[in-house]
Amino acid sequence: MKLPADVAQLLAKRFANQHRDWLAATTPEQHWPLPIALGLPTEQAALRQVEAVRAWAEAWRAWRGPGELRWTERRWKVLGTQRLPESLILHEPAQAAMWSGEHERWQRAAARFQLMTARWPALAGRLPRLFGVLADYADADFQRLLDLLAWLLAHPNSGLYPRQLPLAGIDSKWMEQRRGVLVDLLAALRTSPQAPDGPDGPDQDAGFYALSGLRRPPVQLRMRVLDAQLRARLGGLGDVTAPVEELARLDLPASVVLIVENLQTGLALADLPGTVAFMALGYGVDLLAQLPWIAPARCLYWGDIDTHGYAILQRARGHLPGLRSLLMDQATLLRCAPLWSDEKVQHGAAELAALTAEEGLVYRGLKQQQWRPNLRLEQERIDWDFAWSVLLRAVG
Repeated sequence: MKLPADVAQLLAKRFANQHRDWLAATTPEQHWPLPIALGLPTEQAALRQVEAVRAWAEAWRAWRGPGELRWTERRWKVLGTQRLPESLILHEPAQAAMWSGEHERWQRAAARFQLMTARWPALAGRLPRLFGVLADYADADFQRLLDLLAWLLAHPNSGLYPRQLPLAGIDSKWMEQRRGVLVDLLAALRTSPQAPDGPDGPDQDAGFYALSGLRRPPVQLRMRVLDAQLRARLGGLGDVTAPVEELARLDLPASVVLIVENLQTGLALADLPGTVAFMALGYGVDLLAQLPWIAPARCLYWGDIDTHGYAILQRARGHLPGLRSLLMDQATLLRCAPLWSDEKVQHGAAELAALTAEEGLVYRGLKQQQWRPNLRLEQERIDWDFAWSVLLRAVG
């Protein structure tokens, strides 16, 4: 026997699992009406729990809510004629949403769905999976989304940078936070997407700019030149931040390329013969593959000893096969045990194929919580005198 609270719990689960299907339904008959049997007992079952049956029936007599409550009459030999609740019939998703405590979100999502599909029918198949956008965006942000889509469709190849758009309240930060949503919607609206990777390809950033027709801000790298003779070739500049395309045009005969994960570690570096250092690239390390002059150099990578540090190393090694890691071994990890901290979210891969045997040993140990849960050793924490001596030996 289902009490009103049981039905509310059942419908909350059903709403969570099916609300996108309800929004996408082209005909209401696909899902509605929705009957919910209330668990009408037999007379034998009722005799075993007379008070429970009475309380159940009274709960439904007192109930006032969405849907059609259907009653039935039972003529029982012992208990006599009884009028009992048999089923609840819901006729539309709004009624299920009211039972689930989601009525306000549903109404807002349904209204916005109708508004957007009336304007852009091509979005009908895409919007249900963006239910959270329809249900939860503030009115101001939703209007900005409509304005931006309309402008981009009217100006498919504007060539403007994001901050140049003549739209109130929209800037590059606003778009960055909603990049995935915009790519999803533009991919449905563009009949001939220009993005080679598409919205779901490996470079969503490139996909967004190709689909939107906006100009992609230049990707910049920060490089320190740690050798006086190399600095002389750049007019004495030793700390350079420039677009990757411009750095690619340099003719810089570096013998060593040092890649460090964190900015302050790179800033702390003193001169090293024949060396240039790149810093704070994160997962953008693959950009270095666009610099032809580093190919002959000996490439070294020093990152945090955590799962993402090794994942960045793996990514970099995909473009620089001879890349060697420094200070990312088990001995360094254990030496610095008092300086360990926590990695909030570990990288998802169980194994990283491009790691060496020693690197893989540490990576698996981190993933398997061998030393302690979510262990991390940030490279800045390593004693600098010790780290510098390792760097000097590596550079030679």
